[in-house]
Amino acid sequence: MWPWLERIASACWDRVRRYALTRKDEDEDDGDGAGGAGAGADELLWSRDLARHAAGEFSFAVVQANDVLEDHSQVETGAAATFVGVYDGHGGAEASRFISNHLSAHIVRLAREHGTMSEDVVRNAFSATEEGFLSLVRRTHLIKPAMATIGSCCLVGIIWRGTLYLANLGDSRAVVGCSNGQNKIVAEQLTRDHNAGMEEIRQELRSLHPDDSQIVVLKNGVWRIKGIIQVSRSIGDAYLKKREFALDPSTARFHLSEPLRRPVLTSEPSICSRVLSSQDRFLIFASDGLWEHISNQEAVEMVHNSPREGIARRLVQAALKEAARKREMRYGDIKKLDRGVRRYFHDDITVVVVFIDHEQLQQEDSASVPELSVRGFVDAGGPSSFSGLNDIT
Repeated sequence: MWPWLERIASACWDRVRRYALTRKDEDEDDGDGAGGAGAGADELLWSRDLARHAAGEFSFAVVQANDVLEDHSQVETGAAATFVGVYDGHGGAEASRFISNHLSAHIVRLAREHGTMSEDVVRNAFSATEEGFLSLVRRTHLIKPAMATIGSCCLVGIIWRGTLYLANLGDSRAVVGCSNGQNKIVAEQLTRDHNAGMEEIRQELRSLHPDDSQIVVLKNGVWRIKGIIQVSRSIGDAYLKKREFALDPSTARFHLSEPLRRPVLTSEPSICSRVLSSQDRFLIFASDGLWEHISNQEAVEMVHNSPREGIARRLVQAALKEAARKREMRYGDIKKLDRGVRRYFHDDITVVVVFIDHEQLQQEDSASVPELSVRGFVDAGGPSSFSGLNDIT
């Protein structure tokens, strides 16, 4: 075995318990003039205000709206690489939890086999994760048929040797804040939203299913695939991909008007890579709950004009204030609502802001044998699977 492969095999990621590095929201002024300190803390908001990663600092926050938090997410930081994952589940938390426990391990295993990181490594890791979850659905189908209706969006970013590798399924989004040289910041969306609310996605679905007039349906003012789901790509949602997972037609919420002739969803991610330039100042990874209320440009300006510490939490709070404003409420009123009830006002929201230190990036790029050994970790929504994640070179 080559020496660098031996180093790959010997490195290990530490397991850290859920929320071990996060803190609950504290009773502080939220800045809306009506729901600050007197309104109390938001008991469903957790955050890590600032921590180090391989090439800078990051801030992390998550707020729960559903009865069970369906967002799972990870930030893995090492000596020469950073891994960010945002997994926005729907129908339950099983799919997002499964991704959290398996996707990163597949990425590292494949990177070890190929001796490098690449878009193909990430694509094959997504495929292996999908196959693993469908296998779980198959094994449990008789005792828990509803597993076939559970799925998750999946957004992953890997920074390694000065390059960002991005992969996306669904409508979570990655945005970069770019400096224009005049102390102004410009938002650039790096991922494509796979959501039937977008005309281009509806056209894509219609072209793939020319014989299905019901492939996209406008239902209660919202475009949905087969009248059921908004996202066109996911991990899971087995009943919309394979006929063997067809549900009892009495299950009205997930009822298909006719037998599934071919998959209507796919697990093929949109993948790209980007060499990070000196103009790229920070990255925002977030589930769609943030982008429903805040535009790309509003988000990057808020990050650019605010202190780094606690910025992810402030982005989440800004989204919650906007959600409250739309309902003619105050954020302080939303804070008082129980989980489950809050879902009528906003979604589970996960935000990770990753700041880029370009001097550090250059040092990593010049290293002869880059390493990936854990220095810090955040996991929201479930236990980590990173106890076996190894070096890549």
